[in-house]
Amino acid sequence: MIDKTENQIAAENAAAPAPGVPTEVVTLETPLKRGKNEVTEITVRKPMSGGMRGVSLVDIMNLDVTALHKVLPRITTPALTEAEARSLDIVDLVQLGTALNGFLVPKKFKDVEA
Repeated sequence: MIDKTENQIAAENAAAPAPGVPTEVVTLETPLKRGKNEVTEITVRKPMSGGMRGVSLVDIMNLDVTALHKVLPRITTPALTEAEARSLDIVDLVQLGTALNGFLVPKKFKDVEA
C-alpha cells in the first residue's frame, strides 16, 4: 500500500495532464522508490512540440536513452526526475519510450489494420 502525504497528492494533481490530453499509463516492472513510498505506475502524456526541445525526434523514435532521459521528466506524472529516469529498469525505460512513440504516430496510421 502506498501512503501519500497531502503535499505529495497536491504535487501530483498539479502535475496532472490537462483534460483531453492523450495519456498512457505504464505499470513499472521494477517500482521506483521515493522515500518510504513506491511508484508503481507512471502516466505518460502526449507532449507538445516544446516538450521535445533539445532532442531529435529521430532519437526519440529510436529509443535513444539520453533523449528519453531528457524528455520523460517533462511528460510524466508523477514527474520523474532525470536521476530517476537514469535509474529506471531498462524494461521500464523501453515501456515509457514506447508509450511516447505511440503519440508520434498520426491517427490515420494507427487505425490501419495489418
